Amino acid sequence: MSQDPAADPRSDPAARPQADNSGAVIRPPIAWALAVLAGLALQWVAPWRLAPPSALAAGLGASVVILALALFAWASVTMTRAGSNIPTNRPTTTIVDAGPYRFTRNPIYVGMFAALVGLAIAFDSVWLLAAFAGFALVIRYGVVAREEAYLEGKFGDAYRRYRARVRRWL
Repeated sequence: MSQDPAADPRSDPAARPQADNSGAVIRPPIAWALAVLAGLALQWVAPWRLAPPSALAAGLGASVVILALALFAWASVTMTRAGSNIPTNRPTTTIVDAGPYRFTRNPIYVGMFAALVGLAIAFDSVWLLAAFAGFALVIRYGVVAREEAYLEGKFGDAYRRYRARVRRWL
């Protein structure tokens, strides 16, 4: 006996439960790793330097990466201590407005951006800067825009007040 597919509630989008997550197009750490790998591969195949290599640039780049990792760790610990989830495919349970979230709504992504720029400086690579541009676009439009809509839908006025008080980036 065959059933009418139109009568199946699974075929009706309104009848399906909504996922309790942002629906980001890609997990940000995966996007970051892909950007780094693409930039380094292109640098290896067709070197495109920022400036003549120097120990000063390598040290500056390494310092930026270390600061970026510290921001990333601080934001991650703050989010975890608040009892919310970091992965974009898991539900957000609360609006976190402590620690680095007092200064930017996206400190983890700011850390990822800074780490990519630090790597570009350390490896003296224009390709890594080009990869940064692509990564930034994916994060802004494929992740952050979806997260903001999700958070506004889930938390309403509380999120709107937080958004009005704290900048998206810096």
